[in-house]
Amino acid sequence: MRYRRFGRTDWQFSLFSLGTMRCLSSESVFAATLDRALELGINHLETARGYGNSEVFLGRYLQRQGVRERVYLTTKLVPTPDRQTMEKAIAESLERLQLNYLDCLAIHGINTREHLNWIKDPQGCMKAVFMAQEAGKIGHIGFSTHAPLEIILETINTDFFAFVNIHYYFFWQRQQPAIALARAKDMGVFIISPADKGGSLHRPPKKLEELCAPFSPLELNYRFLLSDPRITTLSVGAAIPEELEAIINVSERDQPLDAAEIAVFKRLETHLTDKLATDLCSQCYQCLPCPENINIPEVLRLRNLAVAYEMTDFGQYRYRMLENAGHWFPGRKANNCTECGDCLPRCPEKLPIPSLLFDTHELLNGPAQRRLWSS
Repeated sequence: MRYRRFGRTDWQFSLFSLGTMRCLSSESVFAATLDRALELGINHLETARGYGNSEVFLGRYLQRQGVRERVYLTTKLVPTPDRQTMEKAIAESLERLQLNYLDCLAIHGINTREHLNWIKDPQGCMKAVFMAQEAGKIGHIGFSTHAPLEIILETINTDFFAFVNIHYYFFWQRQQPAIALARAKDMGVFIISPADKGGSLHRPPKKLEELCAPFSPLELNYRFLLSDPRITTLSVGAAIPEELEAIINVSERDQPLDAAEIAVFKRLETHLTDKLATDLCSQCYQCLPCPENINIPEVLRLRNLAVAYEMTDFGQYRYRMLENAGHWFPGRKANNCTECGDCLPRCPEKLPIPSLLFDTHELLNGPAQRRLWSS
């Protein structure tokens, strides 16, 4: 395992961090998964108050001799409109974790303008966080986000935070300006769920496997991220110890992309362009806002991936979360389009957006999906 400086914390984090949202089927599975993570050299464990029993399990695991000294720990708490609620949440998390000091606390899901306003309030939830930091209960403060790019940039520019947990992958590079700004601010950058949210790459379709050969799709996404020196660490959300084996062959490969890897990425881009032809959405976001609150770019991104790479299962998984995951995955489904035409003159590709929206709905809709844990 290789390690990188986590921004201005000056701590050296392993290239992979263990996210503990999924390994909760039993406390023995939880412990075995953490055991394997430490064996592989992972030194950063990440949890959240909203992840079921994760804090409780982790608190008991940390009592094992020698464990606490080997790891950095982050937990996450949702933003609140008042200081008192956050004070109580911090105290409860520390109690569940059986700690009097937490290396990192992240505000969990600054996803909306309202959340941003809460943290900007001088007497709001951040006052409780800063007070806890001044009292020596918290080392460094960061935030996680599923927000639109402009809100992420504004949040970074508050200068409240030493790190950011963010979505950014080969198949979704919209947040690249946020990565650049975080680097300019010397913030640690933690990538959320590159295997799952990055494209369900642990279960790739045959077409994508063929296009990525001789590499696996997951390996390529890991290499895309690890070759970027602005990024510190990638989350791996293993449900069982065996799922950690997928990181072994890349955990020491953070050098620039080589010629063979670059050739595959070019192949993927060429195939996307050729397959979609005049229906390719370039993800410029100029179609927004939509009067019906349809997240047009995301819907068409999922269509791009399903049509070009046969990533239909991933597209269905994400699309079905619309209208079911609140501010964690906002926007309405494509069948809400009224064909008002408001988006059409703003599209530089002159796409027939309403037709593509209805086509995507037919392709990807099905039983509703929800987040694994709700907050």
